[in-house]
Amino acid sequence: MCCFFTALVFFGPRLGFLVYWLIAPVRVNLSLAAFNFPWLASLAGLIFAPWTMLMYVMIFPLNGYDWIWLGLGLMCDIMSYVAGYHKRQAVPGYPSNDPLATM
Repeated sequence: MCCFFTALVFFGPRLGFLVYWLIAPVRVNLSLAAFNFPWLASLAGLIFAPWTMLMYVMIFPLNGYDWIWLGLGLMCDIMSYVAGYHKRQAVPGYPSNDPLATM
């Protein structure tokens, strides 16, 4: 599990998911087998909501308060999208949307 946490901290949820899949492949396959198209669900989850997908696989048999952890993963995904939207102005050469900047 040390490798999982190291990959998660330094490289993000997508590589963390890959390391977790290498550590516990049966658990990942079992959690994704609940979907009709498991390959499509895992691919869409890793592209659009990687924190939620990682949290779902880690806490798969959803019991009781596990929905809170899943909500935390969803909030992390939303925060990463919002932060990317707000930080886009820091990219050199990105056009400004400020109407006062063109005057």
